[in-house]
Amino acid sequence: MFNSFFTGCNYWASHAGTRMWADWDEAVVEQDFKKLHDAKLTVLRIFPLWSDFQPIVQHRGGAGNPREIRLREEPLPNTEAGRAGVDAVMVERFERFCDLAAKYELKLIVGLLTGWMSGRLHVPQALDGRNVLTDPYCIKWELRFVRYMVRRFKDHPAIAAWDLGNECNCMGHIDNNDQAYLWTAVISDAIKVCDPFHPVVSGMHGLAPERNWRPREHAESVDIMTTHPYPIFVPYCDTDPLNEMKTPMHSTSETLFMRGLSDKIAFAEEMGTLGPMMCSEEVAADYINTCLYSLWAHDCKGFLWWCANEQSLLTHTPYDWNTVERELGLFRLDGSPKSVCNTITAFTENIGRIDNLPPRLTDAVCILTYGQDTWRAAFGAFMLAKQAGLDIEYAWGNDPLPDSPVYLLPSLAGGASLYGHTWKELQLKVLAGATLYVSVDDALLSPFDELFGLGVQTRGRAAKPITVTLDSTKETFTLPQSFHLMLKSKGAQVLAAEKDGNPAFTVYNYGRGRIYFLTSPIENYAAETPGIVSGPDAVPLYRFYQALNVRN
Repeated sequence: MFNSFFTGCNYWASHAGTRMWADWDEAVVEQDFKKLHDAKLTVLRIFPLWSDFQPIVQHRGGAGNPREIRLREEPLPNTEAGRAGVDAVMVERFERFCDLAAKYELKLIVGLLTGWMSGRLHVPQALDGRNVLTDPYCIKWELRFVRYMVRRFKDHPAIAAWDLGNECNCMGHIDNNDQAYLWTAVISDAIKVCDPFHPVVSGMHGLAPERNWRPREHAESVDIMTTHPYPIFVPYCDTDPLNEMKTPMHSTSETLFMRGLSDKIAFAEEMGTLGPMMCSEEVAADYINTCLYSLWAHDCKGFLWWCANEQSLLTHTPYDWNTVERELGLFRLDGSPKSVCNTITAFTENIGRIDNLPPRLTDAVCILTYGQDTWRAAFGAFMLAKQAGLDIEYAWGNDPLPDSPVYLLPSLAGGASLYGHTWKELQLKVLAGATLYVSVDDALLSPFDELFGLGVQTRGRAAKPITVTLDSTKETFTLPQSFHLMLKSKGAQVLAAEKDGNPAFTVYNYGRGRIYFLTSPIENYAAETPGIVSGPDAVPLYRFYQALNVRN
């Protein structure tokens, strides 16, 4: 399935949402599946709600002391399901669900430990008040549940992959990346021991090198990485309208970011517009059409909409709490498809007429490093590169560097931003003919003078933005700075200068290659500033990328 681009959605039954397993209605599920099949969707991400499937309850004795774990009020049955604390009735319903999916040619990505959903925690009662990501007692029961479900259903033809669970990094607090690594490894390894044939999908959102959940470490245990690119939940993405350039670029940029920093394939596992106050149905359809073709063209493997059905009449939590969880369906309450659904259907039919896209060509590698807000720098660089006609991939600065004619080090920050061995490797790449572009926030680089053909005369915290004129276009830009550098050329060509002649953008021939230097973190500026990338008040910051002349 992951060898070609797939389309689908996340699924909760139309009559009950998260209560679909407790309020099981097979006829409704089959009706839903027929609509999804007719709309040409092929993949569903589904959720055996943890608190329903493993309804273990801690029974207590005197003074509240723990006495016995029971399946609700009954002793744990002496069966494989019972010993795992799993409700056999839920398992029967899940099997019927899988059978129906197979009947309608729908492949399933199963979010195993779904203890977090749409703003509500759904954890078995026996684990209430405990940290399910770090507490060994909780992890013991998690392993029992995961092992049982995987062994029980690994041979079902509808199963395409096992997902760790829905955004499991929201189920509890962790203190460090080691705890995140250990939890991921334990759960993923348990899945793989029981089923070595189906891939393990991350199911997470919001991973970044500077956070406790880190792409590279997480990817050691899973086979496929995921993004949940909702503009309002991802930093720097909720600044512009959905029909401007910035927002449709988000899903592709974030998925490439996750792929580049993990060295694993990645896909957009959840995305949508989150309701009518974001945009009209027509704009939503245009937005998702752009996202679909962009993800496909960048080999981002797949797209799953959130979610199949409207939930606006449901009164239980989380729907009673969260307005952004009510009007998200591909289908209206009367069962008719929305414009977004029709757009996904048309896209699926169109790409089905094409055998395969040729390999994607890239112009540059964007290197991300310690000390910076990696996503901010990455997102800004992606948009400026696209506007300049360049296609980029991402890499982590302390991994071996992939071969490329151009390397971008955007909005560097901190004194430990780039390890010495990586800096040396980049120097060798440039000596051999590559182009290197560096923009700085508050970075300290060493060596500096001999690489950039510049000497720093003084450095101080910037009191205000700088105004520079780009020689090639005669355009004037007002650019932010964290620190102001007074520079002296030692052979570098000045491409843009401040009013007093102080160099702001330079190029220096180094060996057979060139090194560009910009004293403003324009990528950060592009990412975080509303209306700066496109629209009536846009600033053509991409001119600095065009000046690299990488295609010449």
